[in-house]
Amino acid sequence: MKDIAAFVTRVIIGGMFIYLGWTKTLDPVTFLKSIREFDILQTPWQMNVVAAWLPWFEVWCGLLLMLGVGVRASALSLGALLVAFTSMVSWRALDLYSAGGIAFCDIQFDCGCGNGEVIVCHKLVQNVVLISFSFWIACIKNHKFALLPAIRFSFQSGR
Repeated sequence: MKDIAAFVTRVIIGGMFIYLGWTKTLDPVTFLKSIREFDILQTPWQMNVVAAWLPWFEVWCGLLLMLGVGVRASALSLGALLVAFTSMVSWRALDLYSAGGIAFCDIQFDCGCGNGEVIVCHKLVQNVVLISFSFWIACIKNHKFALLPAIRFSFQSGR
């Protein structure tokens, strides 16, 4: 049962990152504008590099996670990205909240995730759940339904 749950979790997280990364590649200008809104990167060069490479990194890690190749590294990479994204969303939401006039859970903005405007509290809960599952996947020692062990087995047995 744990193997099936881990496989389903891998497919959901991997598929989500493939989809969201791909949507960012289709509209890099909107993604670049979202990056600029966070006011973390200082130069246009840094923003352009992140806007050009981050979506492809998300797609690649999501694909590896779904296929079961480098599961631990992919899950840790996506978990680390989620921690960074969650921190940035929290920071921006707190900034908007401190400006006054809006309850924290009523704050909405385009976080750059690829879904358009999100309600901050929903996004934070979603990310915490995804972080937990990503690190859970990374902690599992042997992944059934993974492509890499199947490849290793066929090479070791001489097939």
